[in-house]
Amino acid sequence: MFSAFERVGIVGAGTIGRGIAQIAAQAGSEVLLLDTQPGVAEQAIKAVHGQWAKLAEKGKLSQAEAQANSGRLSAVNALPDLAQCDLIVEAVIEDLTVKRALMTDLMAVTSDTTVLATNTSSLSITAIAADLNREAQVVGFHFFNPVPLMRVVEVIPGLKTSPEVVQKLVLFAKQMGHTPVVAQDTPGFIVNHAGRAYGTEALRVLGERVADIATIDNILKDQADFKLGPLELMDLTGLDVSHPVMESVYNQYYQEPRYRPSVITAQRLAGRVLGKKTGLGFYAYDNGTAVKPDAPLPPIVTDLPPVWVSPKAARRAELYQLLKNLNAKIETTSTPSAQALILVAPLGFDVTTVAAVERLDATRTVGIDMLLDDATTRRRVLATNPATRADMRDAAWALFSQDGKPVSVIRDSGGFVTQRVLAHIVNIAADMCQQGICTPSDLDTAVKLGLGYPKGPLALGDQLGPGNVLEILFNLQTVYGDPRYRPSPWLRRRGALGLSLQQEEL
Repeated sequence: MFSAFERVGIVGAGTIGRGIAQIAAQAGSEVLLLDTQPGVAEQAIKAVHGQWAKLAEKGKLSQAEAQANSGRLSAVNALPDLAQCDLIVEAVIEDLTVKRALMTDLMAVTSDTTVLATNTSSLSITAIAADLNREAQVVGFHFFNPVPLMRVVEVIPGLKTSPEVVQKLVLFAKQMGHTPVVAQDTPGFIVNHAGRAYGTEALRVLGERVADIATIDNILKDQADFKLGPLELMDLTGLDVSHPVMESVYNQYYQEPRYRPSVITAQRLAGRVLGKKTGLGFYAYDNGTAVKPDAPLPPIVTDLPPVWVSPKAARRAELYQLLKNLNAKIETTSTPSAQALILVAPLGFDVTTVAAVERLDATRTVGIDMLLDDATTRRRVLATNPATRADMRDAAWALFSQDGKPVSVIRDSGGFVTQRVLAHIVNIAADMCQQGICTPSDLDTAVKLGLGYPKGPLALGDQLGPGNVLEILFNLQTVYGDPRYRPSPWLRRRGALGLSLQQEEL
C-alpha cells in the first residue's frame, strides 16, 4: 500500500491524536505514537485496536486488514524515537508557547526533510513556525473530532511553508479517506471562521428578546433545516469551548463587528452554566436529555377576518396561493378594509417600519417570513409589532396553522430570525472569499463536512438569491445602524450582477 508518508509520528495520544494515528495506519503508514504521560499512548493503541476489531466484526474491515493496521501502530517513549519519521503531527495542548517549544525540540532530532504539522484549531501557523530553522516544513493540519468520522481536514500553510509540503499533505489526507481543504493562515481558518455567524446572530436575537430559546432553535431547524439549533449546539459543545473561540476570532480580527461575541455567553461561562456537560445550559438536562417547554397551541378563532396583502410583500404570488390553500378570505383592493388583517412580508425590515412607511394600520398589521419557499419549510414564522392587537395576532396565528404546520409568533425586530442568521452566514462566507482565505468550493465543502450545515454558505446564498441577501443586510443596517451587517464586496458585486456566489474570480 503506497502512502505519501511512510513513517508518521504523532505527539499527543488524546482523542484527536489517537484518531489521527488510526487513519494514518489505515492509509498504510507506519505510525509511532508518543505521549508524555506514562501509559497513555499504550491505552490509546489498545482503544484503536478495539475499533478495528469492531469494524472487522461488522464486516467493514477484513481480519487481515485489521491485523495489518495493528502491526503498523506502536508506542514510543521519547522524541528521539521519532527521528526517522517523514511526517510528525503534534496534537498537544492549544498553547502557542508549548507548541513552539515542541517544534523546536522536534527540529533538533529530525532531518531537514521531515514535515512538522500542527493540529491547532486557532493558533497562527506562522507564529508557531516563526524563527525556527525550517519554517518551510511547518504546516497546519487541522482535524475535527471524532477524527475517523469527521472526514474533512484543513491544510494551512504559514507564510513560509513550502507549496510542495502542502501538496503532499493534501495527497496524504485523501489517502486517509479525508477531504482536504486548503486555507490561508488566518484566525479560525475555514470552519471555525465561517461558523461564527450561526451562533453570534442567534445570541443577538435572544438578547433582543425577539423569541425564547426553544423558539429560536425550532425556527432554524424547521425553516432552514439545521440539525441542531444554535443554542442546542452551544449546549452540546460547551460554552467553555465555544465562547473563548468567539472571543479569539473577534480579537484576532481587531474587533471586527461581524464577529462580536455576546454578553449572554460571557455571563454563563462565568457562572459555569456551560451546557450538557454541567447539566444546565440554555436548557436544563435530565439524564443527558434536554428538558424543553411544550410549544404553545394555536388559538381557536371561529370567525377569521379577511386578509389584505401588502403589494411590496416578498413572494407575494406565493403568499396569495398559500392563503387560497388555507381558504382565507382575500381582499384584492388597493387598500385594506377596516376589518382586514394586514399582512406584510419584509426582507430585513421590521414590521413597525413597514407599517409606518406604507402607512398601514399598525394595530392590524402582522408580518410573515417569506424568505424561503413555504413548501420547503416545516414551520411558519409570524411577527407582531408593538401596536398589533391581540385579536389580529391570534387570527393570523390560527389562519396559518389550519393545515397543521407549526407556527411561531415572534416579537418585532429588524428581519426575522431565519433572515438574520442566514444572511449573516452568507455574508461572512462571502467576506472570506473576498479575503482569499480559501476557494469558494473548499469553503462550502469544509462547512458542510465540518459543521454539518444542510448547504455550504455560498450555495445557500445562491438558493436565497444574492440580491435578497443584500436587501436583508442593507435593511438591517438601516434598522440597527450597525456595521456588523455591512455587506461584503464579494456579495455586493455578485448581487449587483446576478452572478453565483460560488463562482471563483479570474
